Formats: sequence, C-alpha cells, structure tokens
Amino acid sequence: MSDMRNTREEGLPNCDTSLTEKEAQQQDTVNILLPGERIDELQRNGYKIIQNSKKFCFGMDAVLLSGFAKVKEGERVADLGTGTGIIPILLEAKTKGEHFTGLEIQEESADMARRSVRLNGLDEKVSIVTGDIKEAGRLFGAASFHVVTSNPPYMNDLHGLKNPDLPKAIARHEVHCTLEDVVREAAKLLKPSGRFYLVHRPFRLIEIINTLTAYKLEPKRMKMVHPFLDKEPNMVLIEAVKGGGSMIKVEPPLIVYKEVNQYTDEIYDIYGY
Repeated sequence: MSDMRNTREEGLPNCDTSLTEKEAQQQDTVNILLPGERIDELQRNGYKIIQNSKKFCFGMDAVLLSGFAKVKEGERVADLGTGTGIIPILLEAKTKGEHFTGLEIQEESADMARRSVRLNGLDEKVSIVTGDIKEAGRLFGAASFHVVTSNPPYMNDLHGLKNPDLPKAIARHEVHCTLEDVVREAAKLLKPSGRFYLVHRPFRLIEIINTLTAYKLEPKRMKMVHPFLDKEPNMVLIEAVKGGGSMIKVEPPLIVYKEVNQYTDEIYDIYGY
C-alpha cells in the first residue's frame, strides 16, 4: 500500500544562474536524496516522504494509525519509533495539533525523516529526535504530551525468524525495545487523561491490554482490521487513556479489500484519495 502513486524525482541537467524558481525547487528536491532513495506522494496537503525500499518503507499500519488517532487543536504529539517520520507528517496534515515529535533510534531513518520534514516545509511543526524509546521519559520529561502514538515492532523472540537486514529486523522484531518498554514510556510522557494510540497484531491482544492497564493506560476504543470481510483480523488499533475509567468501545471492523486488489472506500478515504 505504501507504493500507491509513488513517484521518483528525475535528475536535472546542470544549470547556470538563470534557473527559474520552479527549476530551482526541482533541483533542491533532487539534491535532498541519497543513493537508493525515492520520493513518494502522500496524497495529503501535497506532502511527500523520502524512502529507501532496500531499507524500510512505511506500511498500511502506519497510515491506518494516523487515521485512527485523534489529535485536538493545540495538542502536542509524540510518535515512538517514528521510522522515516510518516506518522508525524500525516498527523500534521490531518489534524490541528500544535507540534509533532518523532523519536527514532536508527540514525539513518531519523535523518531520512528530517529531510522529509524539510522537504515539506514543516520544520516549525515537526521535530525528529534520535534516541532510544526506553529513554523517552528522560529525553522529553514527564507529562509533556497530550497524545502519544506508536507503531512498534510486532514480533518478540518467540515469533518467527528475524530479517537478516538489521534495519528491517529492528522495525519488525523487539530488538531494541519491548511492548512493555513502549507502553511504560508512553505512560510517562502523557499528561493526565492523555491518549495513547497503538497499532499491533491481534494475537498479542491479551498481552497488550494487560500491559496497558498495568501502567494505568485504560483501553477505551478498539478497532480490528481485516484484509477481507471473511478473513481473520491481522491488525488491531487501540486507544488508551491515562487514568481513564474501565470501559471500552469496540468499533466496527475496518475491511481493507472488497475484492482482490480492490480497496474499500474507507481505505481510500483514510489515504486521502
């Protein structure tokens, strides 16, 4: 899904000082890329994102999380494990939040995210910080955000084989942080009644809920994501409130495909088509 309407900026010939403004902008776009990188359209506010398919590209889960999360006007948001910055950039496009901060442990991904922020002219609204999720509370301070989001690694050491490519392994397996690390630090960062938004795998749902409640993050909304109407869910979206009361709303499921290679209207709406 991340490849929908992807674009690759073409190199321009060397130009002299007579460049038009449009040509100069195109040249700047080319110069921001490193070898192996491409620029993809996000279909929101004209925003774009820099990615490298040989490293790690954002997936549908990140986009669905950005559609599920609710950010009110003036709120500050932290995204834990931001990768190439897709969630802060999409949330800036979709909401009226005041500021968005992405935390990423891999410097290569963080650098790519910063260049995407610059490419979209969002330096005043989006910050990318290189750092460890396990140190988030120390890095940003307690109760410093209204909203925290995370699309963390889904697999622990018991779940499947690790990808031999380290960047992909870190993104998919709990190499540098566990589910408990993410939840614990989210709880530290949130203000009272702040909201935590998580996308994960349903097979870990009991563990997820137990971990959330252990850190006083009460699940309030949950939505299952099914690839097809007659298939089991393969993603779950959860909203938890810091210090909230015990009551959860299970929302209607989200169906990705109505037929093979044909997305549902709700998916197109979330993507902005």
